[in-house]
Amino acid sequence: MCGRYTLESDMSFLQLRFKFVTSDLDYKPRYNIAPTQDVLTVTNDGDRHGQFMRWGLVPFWAKDLKIGYRMINAKSETLAERSAFRNAFKKRRCLVLADGFFEWRKDGKEKIPTYIFLKSREPFAFAGLWETWKSPEDEIIPSCTIVTTEPNPFMEPIHNRMPAILSEEAEALWLDPLTEDPTVLQQLLVPSPPELMDSYEVSTLVNTPKNQGKEIIEPVGAT
Repeated sequence: MCGRYTLESDMSFLQLRFKFVTSDLDYKPRYNIAPTQDVLTVTNDGDRHGQFMRWGLVPFWAKDLKIGYRMINAKSETLAERSAFRNAFKKRRCLVLADGFFEWRKDGKEKIPTYIFLKSREPFAFAGLWETWKSPEDEIIPSCTIVTTEPNPFMEPIHNRMPAILSEEAEALWLDPLTEDPTVLQQLLVPSPPELMDSYEVSTLVNTPKNQGKEIIEPVGAT
């Protein structure tokens, strides 16, 4: 699964790299993004738009927001089957922007927090799905989930799943509103090339969502 990640890249660079427009977003670098928080996404309705969505997908038919806690991730293998994700897979796909993510590697009884990123240190896009939900007070809440896939050889010693990181070429097709064929879309949700990835151990500061400083991504033992 993917339960924490980072996004510290400059907004102007993100807009250039992912080709989206936005306005009035209170954006700032974040080093410990956690479920139920607002996360930066890109959608496409003919133009690409950057917007914040609540992390944890809430289907339109849900009775309350709590269901989102169980839907921070969506397995790529079952997107076309599960009622919570099936329509979004066809019609409401997004990019969830990041530049690194955390997993906890098991070492005996210990869980070692590990920071994973691209060797290039460039930002990237998780494949995401989104929905809108209307609260009893008529508030419209957009929410999203991060798609996961089988681990590549780099990730296998760390965790048995990994987020589906889209290649730059795949991003355009994933966002294309005219593409609805599950077979075509499924082919985009493959593990990242392992040779592009790197990682190191970080402190347990990441275990607590209220910790948000840059020290969270410092390697253990760094001076």
